Amino acid sequence: MTFLWAVGALLLGCWRVDASTAGFIKSPMSRMKLIGDSAELHCEVIGYPVPEVQWWFVEGEEPNETFTQLFDGARDDRVKINATYAAHATSSVRLTRLALNDSGTYECRASNDPDRNELKKAPKIKWIRSQANVIVIETPNIIAEPLEVINQTSAALSCNLTDSSLPVAGSHWTHNGKIIEDSKSVAVAPYTVLRLDKITYSSGGKYECVFLTEPEVKQTIEVKTLPHVAAYKHSEHGNEQDKGVMVCLSHGYPLPTDWFWFKEDGHVVPINGTSDKYEIKSTSNKTTLTINDLSIEMDTGFYTCSGTNSLGTNSDKIQLRVRSRLAALWPFLGIVAEVIILVTIIFIYEKRRKPDEITDDDDSGAAPLKSNSSENHKDKTVRQRNSN
Repeated sequence: MTFLWAVGALLLGCWRVDASTAGFIKSPMSRMKLIGDSAELHCEVIGYPVPEVQWWFVEGEEPNETFTQLFDGARDDRVKINATYAAHATSSVRLTRLALNDSGTYECRASNDPDRNELKKAPKIKWIRSQANVIVIETPNIIAEPLEVINQTSAALSCNLTDSSLPVAGSHWTHNGKIIEDSKSVAVAPYTVLRLDKITYSSGGKYECVFLTEPEVKQTIEVKTLPHVAAYKHSEHGNEQDKGVMVCLSHGYPLPTDWFWFKEDGHVVPINGTSDKYEIKSTSNKTTLTINDLSIEMDTGFYTCSGTNSLGTNSDKIQLRVRSRLAALWPFLGIVAEVIILVTIIFIYEKRRKPDEITDDDDSGAAPLKSNSSENHKDKTVRQRNSN
């Protein structure tokens, strides 16, 4: 037993020695990015205790290198550092709004030496390091035609990648961030075309031509249409003295910047949404009109919602019907009336019905007759004894 305890202690000691050494299980990878893009580097480290991770920026060439430690919020808040320490250490640095002077070597450092941050003591264990390069290049020139399509029924969008040394592996188009599957191409040509045969409000939006280079380069073309305004329901009902709510939605690009409501009462009357009677709440793609204390005489009728963007205005109509507060009672009263009428008819019918004929079997005075014709004849049988 003592031998087993000794072996266990030896193995535990060996494990402690091995686990105390920090080591990378994931190193940062180099990135090539365009001006204005974002770049993120990531590293993971194991060790016991869990190592501390730091990020440094390396400038210059050996032996004249200079090291600058990065911290969260550095470079005008363009540097974001995130780290977690659990079973092992993970850390990432994110650089936003990249500029040419962000190009360089970035170093992930890790150490679990208790004296790693002491200025007067030499660390017992050296910091381990892993480096990656971030290369920021100018955005290649893409000639897009046209840059903007305004209220047209069809169009041909084209992009031409010029003055670029980046190899092209293919291209595709996106619409509002979603890839258009039919536009995918593996051609290495720096030119691509997308044809829009029929432009509707659903076709409006931002189109991007994307060239599969390293890094990817893209250009945006805007397709603009009149706003498409549609009532959520074209017929609304409300009860007297309750609230009435009407909703209109909009689709297309660009979305409306202004919403208006009108009531048709012989002539068009604008509705002011700041009064106690009416409330109007609007976003870029939705507007809601709430009418308080509904009145049959004043509020029944047609209402128009109108949305306006930079290209023009579109509208839709909603019919509002206001019912009496007793409207829900009428079906119940109708059922009660039907029941009363039916019971009355049955009662009158029973009263006026002719009585049934009384059958002989129902005559209680009749009784079966008994026969009295039996005669008491006594036959006397005379037995004579023969006297011998």
